[in-house]
Amino acid sequence: MSVTAQEITNLVEELAPRWLAEEWDNSGWQIGNPGAEVNKVLLALDVDAVVVREAQEKNANLIICHHPLLMKGIKNIRLDEPKGALIAELIKHDIGVYAAHTNLDSAVDGVNTILAQRLGLQKLEIMHPAKGEKYLKLAVFVPVEHCEPVRQAVCQAGAGWIGNYSDCTFQSSGSGSFRPLEGTNPFKGELGQLERLEEIKLETIVPAHKLKAVLQAMLEAHPYEEVAYDLYPLENRNTTLGLGRIGQLRETMSFADLIIQVKEALGLATVKVGGGMWKDVRRVAVCGGSGSELWPVAAAKGAEVLITGDIKYHTAQDMLAAGMNFIDAGHFATEHLILPHLQNQLAQACQAKGLAVEFMLTKRQSDLFMYI
Repeated sequence: MSVTAQEITNLVEELAPRWLAEEWDNSGWQIGNPGAEVNKVLLALDVDAVVVREAQEKNANLIICHHPLLMKGIKNIRLDEPKGALIAELIKHDIGVYAAHTNLDSAVDGVNTILAQRLGLQKLEIMHPAKGEKYLKLAVFVPVEHCEPVRQAVCQAGAGWIGNYSDCTFQSSGSGSFRPLEGTNPFKGELGQLERLEEIKLETIVPAHKLKAVLQAMLEAHPYEEVAYDLYPLENRNTTLGLGRIGQLRETMSFADLIIQVKEALGLATVKVGGGMWKDVRRVAVCGGSGSELWPVAAAKGAEVLITGDIKYHTAQDMLAAGMNFIDAGHFATEHLILPHLQNQLAQACQAKGLAVEFMLTKRQSDLFMYI
């Protein structure tokens, strides 16, 4: 059974929906044909010449990366320049490129959750909630005996999720009335006669991006020819998605001991740090990649330490002045650990759908920086 690149990227977007991406980001398709057949996928943090060569050698049809290859608009593709030559090489060998960037950072099981778990943090909270998807309330009127099939259908299609709770609905009883007119084929009742039925008002919450699928499932499961339902826009905000995580260590420890723990967890020989070495810490904030601009949020939420990468000199000054310790573990080290997790998630999703696709981790890519 052939598998298209679009089927694979759809699975990625189930894990990290595109609407989660920051406005300045360019997550999604970078290069390639979504309809192309795919049987091997290479996962990498970045797309560079080394990774493209590896994809060719491994016969990968698609590269799924974290950092977009085309972050900003390009005005030309010159083969005598590195970026242009790379694009030409990808097109020449029919290798597609798809990026999951800030949407994967903010996802439930994305970069920041995996980083926090690797570092042993518990009782995780979102540091900076995502801009938030639009939600709607669906209210549909169903004959009593058909309520359960309709409930199951809409929930299986994606309705009814509140945080880590699924199948969240409310049901109330009432009496519905209708008069079938000429040209109708009513489930119950006779033409021209007023009919009254005991019905259930089934209510649930629906994320906007799943509304089409939920309505289709509802209509297919509902016995009525003309289904009566209402949609209400909601102002609810999802607090389970967003950048950064704040959590607690299992026990209070010195900052010096936390540094050792971070180095061991991330496989690092060195890290940049700031703050008192013997300060007792327990509440820790993390943000994979470059997240130092979130330190005021971390401080406001009671974090004593921020672990991230790419901390600038003057930002470090401000953090220390405010009493915030920090560990700069590097951009690469705080993000690349998502790749094995993503590989496992995608492989399981394909297996569940009967899709024969091999997901491979890059063996050639490493941190750009060397510490000597």
